[in-house]
Amino acid sequence: MKVELIQRAADVLFDVPDEVHEEIIKLIDAVASDPEAQVPDLAAAFGEWCWLVYIIHGDVIEVLDVGCAR
Repeated sequence: MKVELIQRAADVLFDVPDEVHEEIIKLIDAVASDPEAQVPDLAAAFGEWCWLVYIIHGDVIEVLDVGCAR
């Protein structure tokens, strides 16, 4: 699957510490590889400290928001 980040999500992703950045990337990879996470509606994925909000358009994951609690 192709991944697209809206600018706001990309800004957050590249402005967080490395360990948090890695967790967000793992969440994106998990969504891309799990057919059950690929729902056609607005969805979210949560890690230990981070989350992402996304929507699937065909074979594209559009990441709308990312965040971290630390």
